[in-house]
Amino acid sequence: MSDDADHELPPREEFHHDPIGHTDVWAGMTVGELVSEYGHAGIGAADLHEAVDIYAEMIGNDDVTNFFGLAGAMVPTGMRNLVADLIRDGHIDVLVTTGANLTHDAIEAIGGKHHHGRDHDGESTPRDFDEKLRDEWVDRIYNVYLPQEHFTAFEGHLRSEVFPNIDRTVTIQELTEELGRANAEINEREGIEEDAGIAAAAYENDVPIYVPAIQDSVLGLQAWMYSQVNEFSLDALSDMTGLTDIAFDAEQAAAMVVGGGVPKNFVLQTMLVVPDAYNYAVQLTMDAPNTGGLSGATLDEARSWGKLEKAARNVSVYADATITLPLVVAGARERIQE
Repeated sequence: MSDDADHELPPREEFHHDPIGHTDVWAGMTVGELVSEYGHAGIGAADLHEAVDIYAEMIGNDDVTNFFGLAGAMVPTGMRNLVADLIRDGHIDVLVTTGANLTHDAIEAIGGKHHHGRDHDGESTPRDFDEKLRDEWVDRIYNVYLPQEHFTAFEGHLRSEVFPNIDRTVTIQELTEELGRANAEINEREGIEEDAGIAAAAYENDVPIYVPAIQDSVLGLQAWMYSQVNEFSLDALSDMTGLTDIAFDAEQAAAMVVGGGVPKNFVLQTMLVVPDAYNYAVQLTMDAPNTGGLSGATLDEARSWGKLEKAARNVSVYADATITLPLVVAGARERIQE
């Protein structure tokens, strides 16, 4: 043995003897058991385990007001029912999302469908494949496909069921509330097989939906076109009052941020104009933090701005949110039901 063996180890303030374990899996294990096994591991598995732990505390504590930011193509890719159920179960108190997600939500509420599709045949180029889709009036969202006639049906829905009831200047939140009402009514009236969805669940449970970049969507385009020939307009600044009041009155506040962009920033910046900040935060994103962009920025960075309390519990999970969101929600639900 070397002489080094006789040397005393240096003092270790940060190191704890908590060795990495090895994740076990078995047939029939629950999501909660899988997440617990992730806790023995490192890198993304450890982050996801921490996300479940924090999210369970967020939704399991009645004193916490939960803000939920939803960006990306989460509705057309199959996360619609998950978010609607969180609203119905009282686990979302404020939803901030995109006009695109609400557009696709309404399309399904009135009977439209998104579809799995075939990849291009290999004999043509990917560009040829998309040109063929263009000729066939089919829009592609990565590997999800949507016939364009559903947008025509959506326009008719807005013009017959939504806009006539708000032919004046309203907030964006008032528009999303009216959209939820209309989605719920036509879904029931027409006996639509698909669930009435996110906006309808929010309307029925008094959960406000904010869409700060509504112009960047088909919903926004339709609202603009309607405003050209009717006494209708959107007052975006007035949305800030209701959102800020909720943040101000919150005993504790928590943020679940799925994706980045405007919904993420809108959720986090709310705490800049109230005395307190978020006590909990979970971020699910694929954007890297080292570009300096907001979408991948760590929640620790948000702490430096005063958006999170110094002692806030927070974690960022860098992976596809269509994979991580169901895992985090299922794991947290199992945790709070134990």
